[in-house]
Amino acid sequence: MTSNRAAEEQKVKPPSWLKQRLPAGFICEEVSTLINNAKVHTVCQEAQCPNIWECFSRKTATFMVMGDHCTRNCRFCAVAHGPNRFPDPEEPLRIAGVVENLNLDYVVITSVTRDDLTDGGASFFARTVKEIRRKVPHALIELLIPDFQGNYDALRSITEVRPDVLNHNIETVPRLYTLVRPEAIYQRSLDLLRQVVVFDSTIITKSGLMLGLGEQPEEILNALKDLLDAGCQLVTMGQYLQPTKAHLPVERYIPPKEFDNWRNIALEMGFVEVASGPFVRSSYHAKNLYQAIT
Repeated sequence: MTSNRAAEEQKVKPPSWLKQRLPAGFICEEVSTLINNAKVHTVCQEAQCPNIWECFSRKTATFMVMGDHCTRNCRFCAVAHGPNRFPDPEEPLRIAGVVENLNLDYVVITSVTRDDLTDGGASFFARTVKEIRRKVPHALIELLIPDFQGNYDALRSITEVRPDVLNHNIETVPRLYTLVRPEAIYQRSLDLLRQVVVFDSTIITKSGLMLGLGEQPEEILNALKDLLDAGCQLVTMGQYLQPTKAHLPVERYIPPKEFDNWRNIALEMGFVEVASGPFVRSSYHAKNLYQAIT
């Protein structure tokens, strides 16, 4: 078998370490039903996250505000792209209600990217934080935000409600941006993370990388250095998985031991905590990462 043919087979056929057993059902169904009945969105469902049933079984979910359609069209992401209506003003209340009903003590809130809104939707993040804290005062809140097109006034409105963790993913190395996320800018994302520290240095900052898109080891290392220089304290590293045939193919499946090695490298570099593995996503075991820094 030629090396080219072996590489093509590797792209088509996921390796054995990417097989998962689904957890048993009642709690998963309870969480799924509660979310659907409340008419709120989760990135778990919209982005076809491979950890959805594990997280649902642990009564955790990453809520997605401002609808289920994104104004950008990143080539790695399964979230729908297209026209958007103005965000539902009742959505923050409904999310807070689900958090209360599930009695969550750690909540992750993300969003579609809404470049059509003046503030990129920052006010909806802020209001959701306020509503959750009104109903569930003890809950810790992590926000996974878009870049707001570099709008620091929008960012300030989020830092002012003081989420416990503020996450913004750089996703991949700079060389691949035009291929993977052509409407984003690598330096803009780094600057956003750096500005969080300027606005409020007590907020924990976090970012994440997908591996398997064709990046080289030296590029990964440089991206990690860039994140550290921007003041990032927590980082996640996971395997890119192709959501549909219309999305970018997987260039390489990274073995678990290699992910372990990247975790060790990142910790030695100075990150406080690192989640690195084939199934790791930006909000996977988010509470565990937070607890490592507090």
